[in-house]
Amino acid sequence: MTQQESKILSKCPAEIALKIINGRWKLLILKELFSGTKRFNELQRALSGVTQKVLTQQLRELESDGIINRTVYPEIPPKVEYSLTALGDSLKPLTEVMHDWGINQTKQF
Repeated sequence: MTQQESKILSKCPAEIALKIINGRWKLLILKELFSGTKRFNELQRALSGVTQKVLTQQLRELESDGIINRTVYPEIPPKVEYSLTALGDSLKPLTEVMHDWGINQTKQF
């Protein structure tokens, strides 16, 4: 989210939250990271159907928004791990409520 987008949305906190987690794979990435630190390949295997390009983009956006940490180890081959920041971890209750709401809505269809 750019600074300009943040200023525009600053009048609606819910819209800011939705903007940060909006993305085809972001909630699923968060779900995987709630269980602990993961490497890129672990995330890609867990999220069947996501391309390397899209996963990279979604991870960069989450990192830019302060939701995840990206740790690069000086090894060959390079080792990169992704983990939640405190801000990212604070999204867990929100995602649980969204999950429960989705289950309740599924029952109505």
